[in-house]
Amino acid sequence: MIRKLDDLFVLNTDATTYAFRVTNGGHLKHLYYGKRITFDNGDVSFLEEGRELPPGNTSYYSDAHRHISLEYLCTEMSSRGKGDLGETFIDVTFPDGTGTTDFLYEGYELGTGSPNLDGLPSSHDGGAKVENLTVTLKDSHTGLTLELSYFVYADCDVITRSSRVVNSLSESVVLNRLMSSQLDFADGDFTLHTFTGGWVNEMHRNDIPVTSGKYINSSITGTSSNRANPFVMLSKGIADEEHGDVYGLNLVYSGNHFECAEKTIHGKTRILNGINPEGFSFVLEPGDSFIAPESVMTFSPIGYGGMSRNMHRFVGHHILRGQWEERPRPVLLNSWEACYFDLSEEKILGLAQQAASLGAELFVLDDGWFGQRTEDTRSLGDWHPNPDIFPEGLASCVNKIRDMGIDFGIWVEPEMVNVDSDLYRAHPDWVIDIPGREHSEGRNQRLLDLTRTDVQDYIIEAMSGVFSSADISYIKWDMNRVFSDVHSRALPPERQGEVYHRYALGLYRVMDALTKKFPHILFEGCASGGGRTDLGMLCYFPQIWGSDNTDAICRADIQEGYSYGYPLSVISAHVSTVPNHQTGRITPMETRYAVASFGLLGYELDPGKLSEEELTQIKEQIATYKEWRDVYFHGEFYRAGSSAGLANAEPTTWTVVSPDKSRAIGMNLQGLGKPYSHFEFYKAAGLKPGSLYEISTSPSFDEGSEKYIVRGDALMNAGIRTRTFLHGTHINDEIRHYPDFAATLFYIRER
Repeated sequence: MIRKLDDLFVLNTDATTYAFRVTNGGHLKHLYYGKRITFDNGDVSFLEEGRELPPGNTSYYSDAHRHISLEYLCTEMSSRGKGDLGETFIDVTFPDGTGTTDFLYEGYELGTGSPNLDGLPSSHDGGAKVENLTVTLKDSHTGLTLELSYFVYADCDVITRSSRVVNSLSESVVLNRLMSSQLDFADGDFTLHTFTGGWVNEMHRNDIPVTSGKYINSSITGTSSNRANPFVMLSKGIADEEHGDVYGLNLVYSGNHFECAEKTIHGKTRILNGINPEGFSFVLEPGDSFIAPESVMTFSPIGYGGMSRNMHRFVGHHILRGQWEERPRPVLLNSWEACYFDLSEEKILGLAQQAASLGAELFVLDDGWFGQRTEDTRSLGDWHPNPDIFPEGLASCVNKIRDMGIDFGIWVEPEMVNVDSDLYRAHPDWVIDIPGREHSEGRNQRLLDLTRTDVQDYIIEAMSGVFSSADISYIKWDMNRVFSDVHSRALPPERQGEVYHRYALGLYRVMDALTKKFPHILFEGCASGGGRTDLGMLCYFPQIWGSDNTDAICRADIQEGYSYGYPLSVISAHVSTVPNHQTGRITPMETRYAVASFGLLGYELDPGKLSEEELTQIKEQIATYKEWRDVYFHGEFYRAGSSAGLANAEPTTWTVVSPDKSRAIGMNLQGLGKPYSHFEFYKAAGLKPGSLYEISTSPSFDEGSEKYIVRGDALMNAGIRTRTFLHGTHINDEIRHYPDFAATLFYIRER
């Protein structure tokens, strides 16, 4: 998979090729990344420029190489100075105040195995052979060392990268930036696709033509953030779900990140990703090193869908790990929208009993169970059960719930503290704030300073006490504010630029310790919903609460946004009550279930306030989901249409297909209702063209249901008219009315 031919390095996956070479001057010249090609020898003249670049008003590299301009050359990394005016890969300040570097090829090493990044999460081999390459560069003037590492996951058509700088000088240097990956393209009509939003409004796709200048997607919230997810796409020319060249990039990191696409005056396009250089600096003493997070790259010549499925396979096989890596997740009922802070043991037991009677497998007690947590201004950090809620203790209540035949989970927010708490009163120096200045609060709480080992140890000890205090099967780990007024009392002034990254390292140490100590617990990550949906978190927590927004129509857009870079089998989705608590919208129960079933199904409502008809619907939904859960969880996901069109009555179509293509589930979700609509279709995807399939709206394919028997190619290319299946209301003999936001699920099985 990795070959060295003379000065040429070739990295092959099953379907892609990545190639670069060492120039006569010692630079790493990027040549190609795309559909797999063959190099019979080291001759790459067919990929070289046809002429030397006249200097014009550009700076040439050196007297010995007057024809070389680093502003024009496509490279594997870039730095400040020597004529490169583009966005830089690495930026260092030396003791004399200068920052020019000139990293030239020193050597290489081939090996096998996935990354080991010393405190940072990373991908794992998943039982497959992973070949790796490390290329060593040295600054021609100072001897500062830079290592570029590449890891090839052939089965997923993914290549990951990381970088490491080593201070081989006798004095300290300041690292101002170190990116994880850089892609330079000599040409290209590219579009950058980012996924942005905010609280209850995550993952909206933006399409930005990269015509000239720089386009930046980044977070400075201290987290990967709901403002701008670290996953981005780059498409070339015309691309859609099934056609066109599409690149996907992501970062295995949960802190401030940075993605930049830049097109230069020479037509070169550069894209970088890594830790956000804003607010970042790191002092490297002699002998110290710094490792950048792992960057994930994939390419597909068959559009966004092909790229997404590459990413989905990579996350499933090489990011998730532990006992829950491949285990389907339990159907749950969460207490939050049913109770908020109004809790009592009687109410908790009642909800759990109702959840069990509906067929749910897990009851989750959300915020409000500890200390004097009757509102969000108090008691964060005081992790002991409220005796007014649990007169006989938490364990006694949990045992009663377990006796109902249902598992128990609980909510925590370990990284936070309220000023009105016993913890803050005992340790006011444990928070991130600026001494002597008024602090900018977020949700009435402050961040514990996870750059400190003593704070990390406290969280590990406190959470271990909670997790072992009762028979707990699930933890919802929340984080409900952004970083502001960032300062650590544990670091000197010259190292305050290290706070963001050291916090992430501290968090990873905490999560690593707790997930190893409690391997049986299913952990779900949450940060005001989707504020920390990233590959770093998924290395520890195998699922994410993608948004605090439970409205089905909003969720369709949010979940589709996630699906470009993340499998929906890691995104929790709940059926909630109507009118919805975030939007006030009323949607059919069928629609709420249809959208939620394409994630990890849960319910967030009070069953005691539902009608018998609604309770029966939920029982049937849960039973159906369990029957088809393996298809949802292990299947390949296909998009068609767009959730962005819902407001204009355009349908959204999703399909998930089992690995052996014998079973599938499809969904058509319409927008605003249209009268007398006879012309919409459901088209499946991912089936065997020559196989015969049965399709029905009944998961049991019972005799009374409407169904067709269709060849796979017909079902995928022609589709079926959905008017036969949509559940509408006859107004008279000629006009049929379909309610706003109606959804239909189609169950498909090979005959």
